[in-house]
Amino acid sequence: MSPGGWDEMAAWRDERSGDTGDLWHRALIDPTLLAVIGEVRDLRILELACGNGYLARRLAGSGARSVVGIDLSRPTIARALARERSDPRGVRFEVGDASHLAAFAAGAFDLVVANMALMDIEDLRGTVREVARVLVPDGRFVFSISHPCFDTDDRSMWVVERGIAPDGTYSDTVWRKVRGYRDEGKRPIPWAVPEGRTVWTDAFHRTLSTYSGDLRDSGFVISRLEEPRPLPEMLEGSPQGRYIAEVPLHLVVEAVRRSVTRPASGTSGGSRPAAARRSGSGGRRRGSGSGRRGSTPGS
Repeated sequence: MSPGGWDEMAAWRDERSGDTGDLWHRALIDPTLLAVIGEVRDLRILELACGNGYLARRLAGSGARSVVGIDLSRPTIARALARERSDPRGVRFEVGDASHLAAFAAGAFDLVVANMALMDIEDLRGTVREVARVLVPDGRFVFSISHPCFDTDDRSMWVVERGIAPDGTYSDTVWRKVRGYRDEGKRPIPWAVPEGRTVWTDAFHRTLSTYSGDLRDSGFVISRLEEPRPLPEMLEGSPQGRYIAEVPLHLVVEAVRRSVTRPASGTSGGSRPAAARRSGSGGRRRGSGSGRRGSTPGS
């Protein structure tokens, strides 16, 4: 399947991410993701939907034995390869579909990472099954996603109410308003890019039950859940920073592949589109102001 809008945004997203990730990754998502990943020395790592490769290159620089990054967008991989040529870290970048990892042998990796990508992959079950196949027994799958409970595409938004105290001072109360949590499926996502253009990509909202069910049915046990908190840079750099300090918009998950898998129950909850889809990490601008993968300056 064509990556569509991701190809169109490859240059813009590369410039925004640079070698450290954009504001939302650098000062909100990645610190928690990296804490969950932990020590990577001598590990064989695969990053799904790697975008411009900044995270894969960081992991390689931290002592990983080998790092491979795949992304379905050819222009995006071209950007990653250009960065690797200018400053080699030993990362191998390839065009690839996260739900079809036939190029990699069973047990080829100790760790698989997906940073803000699974909610943009249509075939979640196929992707999780492939991740389980390419991991060694007791290998780990660490991923970050938009928080399914609080960031449900355009069906979730911030509500800010201003009140006045008896002394005449004003204060704001922030609420996260959500509807349609159980309504799974594909939703179009707008990205505000330079020159006033809007680029659209597809996202796939799923409940926590669906994520956990697909992991379970592929032999994973969830070992850790974290909800990233904004760093001072995020609090200062985005008006949403102080809102996210109260209500998390992201979830980081560590799942361990069991040494002995159990038969799939076949009841992981929710519907699943059949075709394969992916996206890389990056930043999107949401009309609701959720910034589920970042946003443009001023957000």
